[in-house]
Amino acid sequence: MVEEWYDRAAARRITTVLFASQSMASAAFIANIAVNAIVGAELSGSDALAGLPSALMLGGAAMAAYPAGRFMQRFGRRPGLSFGFLLGLVGMLLDGVAVVVSSLPLFLFGLVLLGMARGITDQSRYAAADAVPLSLRARAISTVVFAGTVGAVGGPLLVGPLGRLSEGLGLPNLVGPMVGGAALFALGGALLLLMLRPDPRFLARQISGDAADAPGDGAHGGGRSVAAVLQAPTARTALVAMVTGQAVMVLVMSVTSLHMHHHNHTLDSISLVIGAHTLGMFGLSVLTGWLADRIGRPATVAFGALLLVAGALIAPISLLTPWLALALFLVGLGWNFCYIGGSSLLADNLAPAERGRVQGGADLLVNLSSASGSLISGVLLAGPGYGALCLVGAALALAPLAAAARAVRASRAALAGD
Repeated sequence: MVEEWYDRAAARRITTVLFASQSMASAAFIANIAVNAIVGAELSGSDALAGLPSALMLGGAAMAAYPAGRFMQRFGRRPGLSFGFLLGLVGMLLDGVAVVVSSLPLFLFGLVLLGMARGITDQSRYAAADAVPLSLRARAISTVVFAGTVGAVGGPLLVGPLGRLSEGLGLPNLVGPMVGGAALFALGGALLLLMLRPDPRFLARQISGDAADAPGDGAHGGGRSVAAVLQAPTARTALVAMVTGQAVMVLVMSVTSLHMHHHNHTLDSISLVIGAHTLGMFGLSVLTGWLADRIGRPATVAFGALLLVAGALIAPISLLTPWLALALFLVGLGWNFCYIGGSSLLADNLAPAERGRVQGGADLLVNLSSASGSLISGVLLAGPGYGALCLVGAALALAPLAAAARAVRASRAALAGD
């Protein structure tokens, strides 16, 4: 394939801004995730509702993903992503106030706003893909996903110190992560609003004008519908990888902090395990992008599914902090392979005129699935227990493995036919 033209300087600048802003958002989200199951259980008085906070965040993400995609398709990535950071700022502040006044409804409303922010800001990976040609797309997506490494390290590390700072000020220790997260959203939003220029949507159109292998021309009614795109087997594999990978990751991760809390782990130990998990989610992203461009998206997804199975089976074996950290790291890394491989595979099947809308629709389905998994996680933890929950996660991870295997066989059959 002849390499397509693209503006390398603009692409580097856009990627840098997206990396920095996503680093801040990731740290804020992860600091919140590390404690929201505990807050939810304490404010509600029921462990069965421990998964509700995460479910509401994911429900909010699902609610915002599709309209955000349509908005960005029409008006650009910069205003859309900036609004997502504003929602994150407001949601964090509301959650902090809710903890102080012990208001469960206010806490849950703040989580919905945070979820909406997540549904919008997660589409930063597609903004990075807009700025480069197909042959570099997985690496562009992985670079923005790699920004989560800052959150993986910084987010959990914020929990303990900010909690102690809050206690020193006479506030509940769980308020600290909320206030710190609000400050990070404010900084990240300002950076996007001022520095994300030119808009990635503009570069996508330029690249498409010169690209010889862009799928479709995007000239008829704004491109295909989500249903039409999913008629392609590779697009279906991409969706299965993202949906199931997210669901398994959320199922295991969302109540692990409460599981540890029940067995007298400190906030610092919980932060270490969540930090290991999020490091797995983001820390090797650059390698994942290189592999996805090198060995193919379906093979990358298959390897990710195997890692998800391994992590889910290891997690319930021991209560020791290092053992839990290893298991959650593997779950995070498996998600990373499925997420980057699936996102790249979906982007490969889209013309510029349909990217925002179809990608938003795909993220809607991803977040609906993971919201259901999060809600079920609390019920499973309160009922059959953490071990059964992890077995369900391992079983679900077989779906992307099977889908990727079919895609690999189909690709090899097509090559043999040529």
